[in-house]
Amino acid sequence: MMIISRFTLALSLPLFVATTSAAQQPPCLPFQPGERLEYHVHVDRMGATGHGAMWVAAAESVRGIGTWALHFETRAGVGPITGTDRTASWLDPVKMASLRFVKHERHILATHDDSVEIFPDEHRWRGADGSAGDVATDAPLDELSFIYFIRTLPFTDDSATAFVRHFEAARNPESVRLVGRETIRTKAGTFETLIVEMRVQDPRHYKGDGIIRINLTDDARRLPVRIESRLPTLGGT
Repeated sequence: MMIISRFTLALSLPLFVATTSAAQQPPCLPFQPGERLEYHVHVDRMGATGHGAMWVAAAESVRGIGTWALHFETRAGVGPITGTDRTASWLDPVKMASLRFVKHERHILATHDDSVEIFPDEHRWRGADGSAGDVATDAPLDELSFIYFIRTLPFTDDSATAFVRHFEAARNPESVRLVGRETIRTKAGTFETLIVEMRVQDPRHYKGDGIIRINLTDDARRLPVRIESRLPTLGGT
């Protein structure tokens, strides 16, 4: 059964709250600690609804490196039956590299946890479950930090770019393409947006390529107003 999970912006709170000195601030990033976005969640065909939030927490040190803690949480269900996803990524905003990734999924039929330490300079990663692997780049990303990364990209009509940035080699390449423009009306207001399509490799959630569509505001902030993913089960984001 194909399910569409849709996250539509419900509210944006104050966006830019400086928590590091000017010398530590990377230039021209459209997000900073203090940004928080809240979403209404809808799962087609099952009729599940819920809420979600996506935010950038205060700066934290990971192995002596200053990072921004990115968070994405959703909870949706029908009646007393609910599923939750909690994802966090610790991003070095200067190098745009992920240093740590944690994910917890709890759904009707399964629970899954990931906890990974990423060492960009050593081109390797290590999981809490004993898994490990090589990293193809010195600026690796995970599934959450990649969404923030695409907010930094310039988009032109018919643009399409493939990236080898995921810390897990089997998850590469990930492609990003601008497919159109759309006006989105939400509780937070009306937004002119760019429709960006991501094609990802994620065998646990998808058969073949996974497709995620993100509506980003057509301005300097590139706020993700809507996120849609087509999933074979409810067990993904």
